[in-house]
Amino acid sequence: MTFTHEPLSEIVPAVRAALRDGEAALDVPDPDLGLGLYAGETGPAGTHRPWAVWADLADLLGAHLLTPERLPGGRVRVRLRSRPPGPDPDAAGYGAGGDWARVDKLEDPVFLHTFVEALRRVDPPPGGRVLALGVNAGRELDALALALPGRVLEVVGVDLDASALAAASARHPQGTFVPLDVNELPRPELGRFDLVLALSLLQSPGVRQDVLLATLRRYHLTPGGGLILGYPNARYRAGELSYGARMRNFARPDLSLLAADVSAARRGLHGRGFKVFVTGKYEVLVTAIPAGASTPTGLEAVWDSVPATTPTGTA
Repeated sequence: MTFTHEPLSEIVPAVRAALRDGEAALDVPDPDLGLGLYAGETGPAGTHRPWAVWADLADLLGAHLLTPERLPGGRVRVRLRSRPPGPDPDAAGYGAGGDWARVDKLEDPVFLHTFVEALRRVDPPPGGRVLALGVNAGRELDALALALPGRVLEVVGVDLDASALAAASARHPQGTFVPLDVNELPRPELGRFDLVLALSLLQSPGVRQDVLLATLRRYHLTPGGGLILGYPNARYRAGELSYGARMRNFARPDLSLLAADVSAARRGLHGRGFKVFVTGKYEVLVTAIPAGASTPTGLEAVWDSVPATTPTGTA
């Protein structure tokens, strides 16, 4: 299919139809030649659309965006391949032997950046305590060393899955990992924490967000402590992130429950003496710090101190 000046409203149904056969190839103006133009403006070879448009179109239509080919005359061939049908990686649970163990959220650049920013915003003190609810294999805990370099923290992780806890313990041998249903909180023996993490947990079946957050505030948070709550706004499918929170029996993403839960958490925490920040994309992060605490600045400065890695094959 060749497109030069056609509107996107004509391209979408054409690509959708082509993907019924598994793949679609579009010859379109080279996005590199229209840098600085907005989608729909006229570029050197026709109507300009940035690469992000084609990535979004692929996700919208349930397809992989393949490596493009450069063509003569300022054009490129954009290729899409339908994602194979199959269950989501969490369909069989969150154990270490399941497909969910393949997922590494820290490979999502927006999550990595906003999570590091949130950790620096809470800024638990040296020697402080961190409670990770629904810790799973503990991959997200790797971000603590990046966000707070050189800072020693006591980490306690809880989860229902024994195999996930074993993986977390192997990954973070200095941490303490406890089999526990969060609905059993409070547990006085756990003590209080300077940072509580609850990523992709609060919308789990059987979890009452309002009850759990009230319990954490009253029994498990230090007076100067903060929380980072994560709400999934995507699904992992066929090795890729597909944008948008899903609801049962809905063909397309619907953000109403996500918006309601994020708003309720923000409103509840703000009303109980916290400053609240809402950030993120594929996972929305709600970060709460005491209202009396100074709002940290220079949150991105940590990236300047991370040693640059020489790409493989570079002298």
